[in-house]
Amino acid sequence: MLGSFAPILILFLIAVFIAVFVITVSSLLGPRRSSPRKLAPYESGMEPIGPAIRRIPVKFYVVAMLFIVFDIEVVFFYPYALVFRQLAVPGLIAIGVFFLVLVVGFVYEWRKGALTWE
Repeated sequence: MLGSFAPILILFLIAVFIAVFVITVSSLLGPRRSSPRKLAPYESGMEPIGPAIRRIPVKFYVVAMLFIVFDIEVVFFYPYALVFRQLAVPGLIAIGVFFLVLVVGFVYEWRKGALTWE
């Protein structure tokens, strides 16, 4: 049984070896000419404005988490769409309940103001 995973293990080991080899060789053979300009933070070709560590509003994280949660939940509709004829009425009821929970969660978030951008 484990013998069938041998090619994957070999491929993984080769990939790790190549990555370590390339990083090691580039650090040993690469030029090391540091200057204050090279060591300065780089921000899209402009001089950085403000400190590097800034407080980011929680709203960004909330929107990102909501997107991920709803995106992952919507993915579950695809397998259902592939076999919906074999599932018949019980499958329709199950996906209906799933969709209802999804819509209730979406409406709740909308009412709470999690989706409004200020």
